[in-house]
Amino acid sequence: MANLDYLIAEAQTDFTSCVDMPALENAKAKYLGKTGALTEALKGLGKLSTEERPAAGAAINVVKQAIETALNVRREAILGATQAKQLAGESLDVTLPARAQSQGGLHPVTLTLQRIEQLFHSIGFDVATGPEIETDFYNFTALNIPENHPARAMHDTFYVDETNVLRTHTSPVQIHYMENKAPPLKIISPGRVYRVDSDATHSPMFHQVEGLWVDENVSFANLKGVVQDFLQKFFERDDLTVRFRPSFFPFTEPSAEIDMSWNGGWLEIGGCGMVHPEVFKHVNIDSEKYRGFAFGLGVERLAMLRYGVNDLRHFFNNDLHFLQQFNK
Repeated sequence: MANLDYLIAEAQTDFTSCVDMPALENAKAKYLGKTGALTEALKGLGKLSTEERPAAGAAINVVKQAIETALNVRREAILGATQAKQLAGESLDVTLPARAQSQGGLHPVTLTLQRIEQLFHSIGFDVATGPEIETDFYNFTALNIPENHPARAMHDTFYVDETNVLRTHTSPVQIHYMENKAPPLKIISPGRVYRVDSDATHSPMFHQVEGLWVDENVSFANLKGVVQDFLQKFFERDDLTVRFRPSFFPFTEPSAEIDMSWNGGWLEIGGCGMVHPEVFKHVNIDSEKYRGFAFGLGVERLAMLRYGVNDLRHFFNNDLHFLQQFNK
């Protein structure tokens, strides 16, 4: 139990020689571990007389505290050196020029929708919107689509449940609007629609814009004039020719496909027709007094033609190299 003071100097020397934490922990065990010098000294207290034990225990405790103090000092020094080395390795040169700040832009489909709305607004059309989850009634029945029509089949339509679907067109917006507004009406209804289809020219989710004009003296001639005027202004081509081919849609009669001249040929761009009297019945509009026309155009198709995009999937892949072309 005598001369324990030498352990303090010895421990300080050992701790000072340690350059990292593992080495320091090994040095600590030499003095404070289960078989360390102080631990052995404490075990020796049992051999002393009752009178000698208090003084010997106090002496051992003083040495222990001194060694722990030296250990903590060295531990702080090692941690400080390690941190300083890490900070030096991670230092930044604040005088270097900063990264250029990039600026985002609108999606080409959004740009197309904005242009469509602007052009139709210039000739008196309002914009109407509606829910993307529709009842069977608004999506099919109110539009004179019979129960056995192929459009109702599961392979064409996303059914949410037995009576609700993801809308397959924006025509239901027209039904909602006519239920709540009296003629005359002039609206377009742009928005997302859903169909079970996916390839280079089709997507299960895409955008449509549908137009509706209801008034006492609306005719097919008005329909032709509105559609041709819009397409010529949208593509900024006064020489663009539009033709109407007879077709069939349950909600219009007569009905027509819209083609426009493009690259020396004809390209189908949408469908249209005069609103069917049965549709007016569902919204309590007198078909003897009022007539109307409706048309539908694919927004992505218009965007692809305007911007020269040959694969519809580019619009939905979130490729920055593609999207940054439209930031100008």
